[in-house]
Amino acid sequence: MKWSEISIHTTNEAVEPISNILHEAGASGVVIEDPLELKKERKDQFGEIYQLNPLDYPEEGVIVKAYLPVNSFLADTIDRIKEEINNLLLYNIDIGKNEISISEVNEEEWATAWKKYYHPVKISERFTIVPSWEEYTPVSSDELLIELDPGMAFGTGTHPTTVMCIQALERTVKKGDNIIDVGTGSGVLSIAAAMLGAEKVKALDLDEVAVNSARENIELNRVHDIVNVAQNNLLDGITEKVDVVVANILAEVILRFTDDVAAIVKKDGFFIASGIIQQKKQEVKDAMLTAGFQIEETIQMEDWVAIIGRRN
Repeated sequence: MKWSEISIHTTNEAVEPISNILHEAGASGVVIEDPLELKKERKDQFGEIYQLNPLDYPEEGVIVKAYLPVNSFLADTIDRIKEEINNLLLYNIDIGKNEISISEVNEEEWATAWKKYYHPVKISERFTIVPSWEEYTPVSSDELLIELDPGMAFGTGTHPTTVMCIQALERTVKKGDNIIDVGTGSGVLSIAAAMLGAEKVKALDLDEVAVNSARENIELNRVHDIVNVAQNNLLDGITEKVDVVVANILAEVILRFTDDVAAIVKKDGFFIASGIIQQKKQEVKDAMLTAGFQIEETIQMEDWVAIIGRRN
């Protein structure tokens, strides 16, 4: 399938109304290239590597991009977008240069274009996430590298919920442990558990795309003899006792199967729950306590929370 990329060189003031115009025209999302991103200070608690290319940004103003399917209505849609942007002047909105360009993009190219923004990131004391297409040299002898190709599945390994899970695994996984990763996504948590010494890891996800992506990443990191990937709805049908269950999913889902986790985690084993927003923190804690877990630690990063519970 072919797509048309519409690129609009405008101002910060006009970004929101232009984005709205593009959404109403049928774009499912927009890309904003703002040179202020090059100057933004970022926390580097674990030495994260940010490599923004100045050539990807305008020297002044902002570029807003959107993608529309190439069809018989495209010319009319673009004319309407141009007219509505010009009408913003009636509301005293500065639209800047208002330079609009159109180009055609193949879906295959579009699907991989995001890769240029994804670079090696050190996410904890021991782990560095390395995209499979990047070259990276470890900076210390005990550094653990996870090669990752997220594909179409959620999870580049650098989201705060994933980072907190990996930090929690570092604190809890012992050599020889048996672990279940619920909602594995790209498989990054299962890979980390295997590298930390787990003897057996079961990676579960309901999404077939995620299952396939996880299998590829597990092969890429050569831990396929430890990690078994399967399509499964949460812990349905799982009865074997394990040392650790880790779940990086929505709080609402965690609340639904906390009792199932308690039924399979061994005494003094751990339940690592992440993907929790601040407002749901206490609700998840209460559910874990009711299920028989003692709260060992609460980790917070940005607006997200991860909770480590130990089975009483």
